[in-house]
Amino acid sequence: MEYKDYYQTLGISRKASQDEIKKAFRKKARKIHPDVNPNDPQAEEHFKEINEAYQVLSDPEKREKYDQFGSQWKQYQQSGGQPEDFNWGQWAAQPGAGQTGGYTSRQVSPEEFEEMFGGRGGFSDFFETLFGGGGVAFDFQGGRPGPTPGRRVRPRKGRDLEHALKITLEESFHGSSRILQLSSGRRIEAQIPPGIRDGARIRLSGQGQPGGSGGKAGDLYLKISIQPHPRYERQEDDLLVTQSVDLFTLLLGGETQVSSLDRSVSLTIPPETANGTTFRLQGLGMPHRKNPSQRGDLYAKVQADLPEDLGEKERELFQQIKDIRQGREN
Repeated sequence: MEYKDYYQTLGISRKASQDEIKKAFRKKARKIHPDVNPNDPQAEEHFKEINEAYQVLSDPEKREKYDQFGSQWKQYQQSGGQPEDFNWGQWAAQPGAGQTGGYTSRQVSPEEFEEMFGGRGGFSDFFETLFGGGGVAFDFQGGRPGPTPGRRVRPRKGRDLEHALKITLEESFHGSSRILQLSSGRRIEAQIPPGIRDGARIRLSGQGQPGGSGGKAGDLYLKISIQPHPRYERQEDDLLVTQSVDLFTLLLGGETQVSSLDRSVSLTIPPETANGTTFRLQGLGMPHRKNPSQRGDLYAKVQADLPEDLGEKERELFQQIKDIRQGREN
């Protein structure tokens, strides 16, 4: 069984302070974290190694045991001995610590094990033998260890992931299907339901990181961002649109065609409609997220479309209208 030099793993001296240990761990973790190195198949293993070293050296009690026992293990191994032949007697519980007839056992509970490692995978055999990890108890009897049955590590759910996804207003209206490629290289199909709003999250069960010790995989959350539309503005489930209407229709009344995202309807304009008037078209907005058969409303704000390139006759007629209006006011 290979001796693990935790100090060398973190790149620190044996006299390093707790602050130095923490800084060294954080520096290496940021550099070799699997999420930062998705194309490096060894990243996960390297991260486990520095995490294991940190779990021991950041705990004064574990560090003391490691400094005493680990160095002797290394010396004994270098001298040609086998770890299983090592004298474990000095590590047996002292009198008054639950010892009965020279026999004691120490088992790390699943809760302790999970707390020590934070759910990112198993420790090395060296760690488990030294500290009793992995739910296996070591009995100290006659100076030699012997594994006894113990509770196994509780299955751990994998870490949840989040992925930003930009969609169009039309995709939000109709719903859509997207093929996504995650940072890990996996490709998955995601269904976008009709009526999804900007900032909403879609949960894809079991598409996160794999679980540990037989635990379920985490979930993947898609954070939706809806791109601005050149024509429509969305307010919750309602849509706002600016509708150009010619000056004569606004003055004399008439009809204009207003388009929603799925069809066009005829809007009646009463005579002498003021520029900027907003009309409500019921049921032509976005589908409700929980009940797509129901929809919000479409609000059409009319904007006068003034005539251009007036001819001489047209100018005369508008001048006559102006003179008539001014005469009425006077």
